[in-house]
Amino acid sequence: MRTQRLNHLLLSLFLFAAAFSSLHPTATAGDEGAPSAGDGDRDADFIRTSCNTTLYPEVCFTSLSRYANAVQQNPGHLARVAIAVSLSKVHRAASYVSNLTRDADYGGSTRAALALHDCFSNLGDAVDEIRGSLKQMRQIGSAGAGASSFLFQMSNVQTWLSAALTDEETCTDGFQDVADCPMKTGVCDRVSNVKKFTSNALALVNSYANKGMP
Repeated sequence: MRTQRLNHLLLSLFLFAAAFSSLHPTATAGDEGAPSAGDGDRDADFIRTSCNTTLYPEVCFTSLSRYANAVQQNPGHLARVAIAVSLSKVHRAASYVSNLTRDADYGGSTRAALALHDCFSNLGDAVDEIRGSLKQMRQIGSAGAGASSFLFQMSNVQTWLSAALTDEETCTDGFQDVADCPMKTGVCDRVSNVKKFTSNALALVNSYANKGMP
């Protein structure tokens, strides 16, 4: 069962990577078709200002500024890129945890083994939820939804991202009664980092939804 879940995640990661590759980092000066330095500065400033509304502004800016050319001061584009980055992070964390579940040595702790398997299940759910939110965001952009439809669709995006954040938190909460060990530290550190990206994505989605602009 776990092998099937991992295969599903790996296939999803491959498909996601192909879609994510369409987001190009900011073009450098001298590139054909690259924006002027002034435009690039304004795009970066827009991302910096937007990231200042999140709980982890430096993490936000560092991960998203390289896509300034794709964002182009558009809050909807910024939210979509932030979700895509979050999806990439949780995919990697799920793969990391899946590899650990194959190791039968948890220091003799059944509790550690259960926490690890539960964490993998929660991260798998988070992958599905973030993927769903990204799909909904892309439909909003392509369909040119009206104001009422926009708010309904954004509500779905917010619900999925909130659920993903809860699943990530549940993963780390499951290790509270597990004795300190390298496995626990490695998993909790990685997933805690993933939570920052999901939290930032949700904050940017909330900001976009509040603007009410499809």
